[in-house]
Amino acid sequence: MNILKRIILLGFIVFAGIQLIPTTRNQSNAVLATDIIRAFNAPENIKSLLKTSCYDCHSNNTNYPWYNKIQPVSWLLEGHIKEAKEELNFSEFGAYSKRKQKSKLKSIASQIRDNEMPLPSYTFMHRDAKLSEKEKTLLENWINQLRDNL
Repeated sequence: MNILKRIILLGFIVFAGIQLIPTTRNQSNAVLATDIIRAFNAPENIKSLLKTSCYDCHSNNTNYPWYNKIQPVSWLLEGHIKEAKEELNFSEFGAYSKRKQKSKLKSIASQIRDNEMPLPSYTFMHRDAKLSEKEKTLLENWINQLRDNL
């Protein structure tokens, strides 16, 4: 067996082996009282936009794509989700201090306006998560109004 065949066989064995390593899943059916949607009584159109464009990474409940079951993709997704939730978790937003809420809301509005969120790599695979100009304005207005009322 030549060296190339051995490398391919070894690669296949490693790939098959890593499929057996489990990952944690960011899924919960509970909508906490601290969830931004409940804590601030978000209107239906805002709920829909947040869930479609933000919640997969920035909440305690991710709607996983089919390819999440393939390693090492699952590890990469879980790493992104963990990092995103450390930065902002909509499921726990109501438990943040008022100062932190205001700061996060200002940052959210800015990132939406500057097309930094949702990430282009996310909207590439989730076309429905891409925000139109009208949706951006709607979200920004709600976020700014919420911030002003805090």
